[in-house]
Amino acid sequence: MSIPLIDLSKLIDENESVRQSEIKALDKACREIGFFYLTNTGIPKELMAALMREAKRFFNQPQEVKNAIDIKNSINHRGYGNIGEEQLDEVNQGDWKETFDMALDFPKDHPLVIKYPTAYGPNQNPSNPTTLEVLQEYYVEAFQVAQKLLTAMAQALSLEDDFFTRGFKDHVTVLRMIHYPPRPANDHDNGAGAHTDYGCVTLLLQDQIGGLQVKNRQGEWVDATPIDNALVVNIGDLMQRWTNDEYVSTAHRVRASLPDVHRYSFPFFVEPDYETNVECVPSCATADKPAKYDGILSGDWIQSRFDATYAYREKEQA
Repeated sequence: MSIPLIDLSKLIDENESVRQSEIKALDKACREIGFFYLTNTGIPKELMAALMREAKRFFNQPQEVKNAIDIKNSINHRGYGNIGEEQLDEVNQGDWKETFDMALDFPKDHPLVIKYPTAYGPNQNPSNPTTLEVLQEYYVEAFQVAQKLLTAMAQALSLEDDFFTRGFKDHVTVLRMIHYPPRPANDHDNGAGAHTDYGCVTLLLQDQIGGLQVKNRQGEWVDATPIDNALVVNIGDLMQRWTNDEYVSTAHRVRASLPDVHRYSFPFFVEPDYETNVECVPSCATADKPAKYDGILSGDWIQSRFDATYAYREKEQA
């Protein structure tokens, strides 16, 4: 199965038949593979290019500069993650990549930070003001795309238009920059191990190097070949739970770069407010197929998944 293309401009088109046809295609993609390319997002290609440029600038800094905002210093998981810090495949070795994470910036005395200090709080920002400005601008643009997409998904599921988006007032959506350096030896074949994402949906901007692979229903790995100015979107575990397994969260991985090849990508992990109650949406439960999962707070779910993924958290809890 190839990865389908969904046109965001058609999902919000004023023409009812155009819009409904694309919403139907979106619904099919979410049910059958859980992955699709999103085209005509409205994010300026100049901004995408600027993000790529700033990622190279950031990761090319001396190690001690990056370590100054080490993610280990942040209980709310913001800042720089060194190579091997994250292990997405819980069986195999740590991932061959370095990262930078940012989200909404909350002051330490904010009530949500006091209540949920591991989910909310201040960012650890890059020292270069241009890098920070580009990151913030892209975050805003990508969030707008996410809200349009979640509205279309609500429509596809016969829900109120704002069924999902109303849970994003004080959200914990994360923008990540990733650098996959050239691997040192052939024995390290994963840039990022096989995994599913935790949240609602992920919007991924990737460079032209390739390496992202999706596992189809037959258990085969399919290349998610880069398409200019398109985002790769995948359903996350939280959305699968929300839709009673109607929308599928699909395993994916990144094959490690070849010698002398650097790869950059930018996942935007769309995650609701901590206190959004996630229970089976009305249109996804029937007498024949009742709700499989109890309700859970979005933040509790995400937190449980984080703790299984990050080695330094496990050491803190030991």
